[in-house]
Amino acid sequence: MATAARKQDGPPPGGYKPLDFSRVPARSVIGAKSLIAGYLAMSGAAFYLYFQNYKKIHRDDVEVRSSMMAITPLLMAEHDREYLKQLRRNRDEEAKLMANVKGWETGKYKGEPIFKTLPPDTLVKPIPLEYFAHGTMDNYQDWDNILLWQ
Repeated sequence: MATAARKQDGPPPGGYKPLDFSRVPARSVIGAKSLIAGYLAMSGAAFYLYFQNYKKIHRDDVEVRSSMMAITPLLMAEHDREYLKQLRRNRDEEAKLMANVKGWETGKYKGEPIFKTLPPDTLVKPIPLEYFAHGTMDNYQDWDNILLWQ
């Protein structure tokens, strides 16, 4: 079997053209003065729009602070009222649970007041586990998690 002659690729006759390594400077589209003028114009417009927006934001912040100062006493009063109602519910629940125990008095330990040196009308805040004693563990954990985020 006859094999065809193979022709190897090579350089073109006369060789390759020489490579141009010379520096080609970038073409200048916008000059330095135009760039500086554009920067100053854009910065001026941005400052104008920023301060126009800042006036509105400041006005809204004043309104929010005013409304918070107006409603905070009401919210604190409602919180305190609910706290006292829960203390009452806890005391009533204790009285109902211990009704069959002989000699038990609600708010006392073995017939003696717990805080002997305080006047009888003084509010002693209970520890959280006493406060949530008649609630679910979820209520206590929700309250505890809120404390972690404050």
